[in-house]
Amino acid sequence: MNVTQQEIKEQAEIALSLRALFAGKKGMVRTFGCQQNEADGERILGELADCGLTPTEELSEADVVILNTCAIREHAEQRVLGIIGSMKKEKEKRPDMLIGMCGCMAQERHRQDLLMQSYPFVDFLFGTDRHHRVPEILREALRSRKQRQFVTDLPHNEFGVISEGTPVYRDSDYKAKVSVMYGCNNFCSYCIVPYVRGHERSRASAQVLEEVGSLVQAGYKDIMLLGQNVNSYRGDVDFPTLLEKCASFEGDYWVRFMTSHPKDASPALVRVMAEQPKVAKHFHLPFQSGNDRILSAMNRKYNREQYLEKALAIKEQVKDVSLTSDVIVGFPTETEKEFLDTVELVKQVGFDMLYTFIYSPRKGTVAEKMEGRIPHEEQVRRFSYLSDVQNEIAQKNNDAFLGKVLTVLSEGVNEKGIPTGRSSGNKIVTFDAPVLQGTFCKVKIDTARQYALSGIVKD
Repeated sequence: MNVTQQEIKEQAEIALSLRALFAGKKGMVRTFGCQQNEADGERILGELADCGLTPTEELSEADVVILNTCAIREHAEQRVLGIIGSMKKEKEKRPDMLIGMCGCMAQERHRQDLLMQSYPFVDFLFGTDRHHRVPEILREALRSRKQRQFVTDLPHNEFGVISEGTPVYRDSDYKAKVSVMYGCNNFCSYCIVPYVRGHERSRASAQVLEEVGSLVQAGYKDIMLLGQNVNSYRGDVDFPTLLEKCASFEGDYWVRFMTSHPKDASPALVRVMAEQPKVAKHFHLPFQSGNDRILSAMNRKYNREQYLEKALAIKEQVKDVSLTSDVIVGFPTETEKEFLDTVELVKQVGFDMLYTFIYSPRKGTVAEKMEGRIPHEEQVRRFSYLSDVQNEIAQKNNDAFLGKVLTVLSEGVNEKGIPTGRSSGNKIVTFDAPVLQGTFCKVKIDTARQYALSGIVKD
């Protein structure tokens, strides 16, 4: 499971040997999907830089392009395939350009076959446990000039690695992502993640703390601990202990985490969030459905009552907490009454934000073969109805911040030139005067919208 330091050293040596070949050339990583994918993308870009490629965000400048993909929904996959198809003309203009694909789509067998048959101009693809081998993959792509695949043949419950010591090219100098565990053992019936990310594996706490400590020392202000199921972390300590230790360094910063599974959201984790001032007051706790029969069909391993008990305890015990969640509407066989159970749960909890998704069948999952598909028009109607309900709740929650003074981490100015930032609860806050990006400021809230707050910077 743990990549040896000898192998990491060998990859570094390959990277060194490629620098002359890539001198003056540029590399691009385009990432789709979740924060874990974004963290992977930063490591891949770090390895490209180690090989001598200067990072760029412009396709027309890139000599090496890697698409870091997501497979969580069909729409995400179709979008990636469309982008890959559009790159054919660029490849024809510059045949020496290298195009690669990695991430969750690359781990799916049917997508591998499609790439081989329909996209021969893609030079290489590699799976989710091959990120540390990017220098070797580039070397082989240069040597063969034929499409190559670097994907494990191991079953989903046996593959997956942890690699320490690979370079990272972070896309921010004040916000950082730190993966603490990888993979998933939950096998929710609708989800492809365990099949493309492998079984759960956790980094040693010493490695995590060393990375977090170095980020704090370097001046990072917002550090996110990541995992497909982050609070199932099982290193030499449990996740609440790890989180508490990550919040113990000297310095002015927040530490937050994403994403939690309700079955692993323990009272100890809530206590740490409530007691530790450096733990950001944002808890993302997906519930997916408010009906017990649908939860069972989803294989979520908790029921409505258990979820409500945990969600309401978080709101009661953590002052000014922002509670967000994920929900799927239109799961196979979901009745109108069962959908309304979800609506009632949303009203009862009062989430600050809800990420609502229309059920999308994923090839290879249990739910893909379920009968009782809900017509798309009905799925859209339920989506719209639930969105309207949540919008009202969000407005009411944000109205409660009027007149309060919040600590906000400045993100500079947005695309409209308006100073903006994020609160501890991950709420968007705009304000009246520019504040240096990556620094904290106090903002007195005078305007509340459904998903954003505005105010005046206080001296």
